Amino acid sequence: MGNRVSFLYQIPTQATTTQAESTTTNLLSLLQLNQHYRLTSTDNQLLLVSATAVAGLNHTEADLAKAQRDHAMPSSTPSHASPVLRLFAGELSGHILQKILHIVAANEPVVSLRCIQPHTDLAMALELALPKPLNPAQQQQLAELAAMHTLELLYLPTRPTLSQPGLLVMDMDSTAIQIECIDEIAILAGVGAEVAKVTAQAMNGELDFAQSLIARVATLKGADSAILAQVLAEMPIMPGLAALVSQLQQHNWQVAIASGGFTYFTQALQQRFALTASFANQLEIIDGTLTGKVIGDIVDAQTKATVVAQLATQYQIEPSQTVAIGDGANDIPMLKAAHYGVAFHAKAAVQAQAKYAIKQGSLLQLLYLFD
Repeated sequence: MGNRVSFLYQIPTQATTTQAESTTTNLLSLLQLNQHYRLTSTDNQLLLVSATAVAGLNHTEADLAKAQRDHAMPSSTPSHASPVLRLFAGELSGHILQKILHIVAANEPVVSLRCIQPHTDLAMALELALPKPLNPAQQQQLAELAAMHTLELLYLPTRPTLSQPGLLVMDMDSTAIQIECIDEIAILAGVGAEVAKVTAQAMNGELDFAQSLIARVATLKGADSAILAQVLAEMPIMPGLAALVSQLQQHNWQVAIASGGFTYFTQALQQRFALTASFANQLEIIDGTLTGKVIGDIVDAQTKATVVAQLATQYQIEPSQTVAIGDGANDIPMLKAAHYGVAFHAKAAVQAQAKYAIKQGSLLQLLYLFD
């Protein structure tokens, strides 16, 4: 049974001379963490129903008794199987929220919402419990709206849960770390421009990955292998990686890397963060010199996809508890192999084929995906 409603607020949705400031106020800065609210849009008004006072919003003279009768506050969070919309990393004004509500609940313009914060290093996100699943047209409208207002938005019909074991498989270059290792190696070997061009084409899906890798590695022939240590020493970790891995491992999740890069770097990351496993290509080194070849089978897009199923089976992880994240075209099969495939700071071609996307900010934001 719902809690008794005590307060009703009208959220400004159109700027006027006197309302301009409140209209653009970020609502996430006003609402309380884990407090439940109701949001309704009627007669061009956006009303917030709350069991507690909300500082920064003006109490409305609307019929509170009717609001108490029609919009009783929910007393529990949405079930794991209920669709939700999570918004973060942007300014969420009443104007934007009204647009979102019009898209997701045009025929049932009442939704419950709450603020969540899955980690203390993350900002609060707004979660809307949806009355029913969204169709593809609605999802596209939301994606366009989010892009227009630089919002991060995740539509989640279901969520992976930290209360059960799971699996995260990450790409390395430009995902777990901020660079493309082969480009940095090539710079030190004196072939940087040539290799960077091929890397960009491969990551955009313009070239076959295996063939492009062979071509790029061949340009490194004769280079001193000491340059690998130099790249490793200066390798910038993606912000949020350490906190993300720690949080998942504390909840009995397996975390692995599957990379089209090189074992020299993936193994270093595996050791540093106590990862479950790492998969990558091994550079051939003879007498301290790169030969321009890789040893063994190439870890390509299909190999990375296979890793998801392989590790899930090995560690008895339910398919619905598998997550993959990456940025390049060679990550697409891996993203599709996992139940939750997330494009991270990704190329347009990858975002178009991934179920979920995080376009900006730290890797820790992946936790917004979880219950």
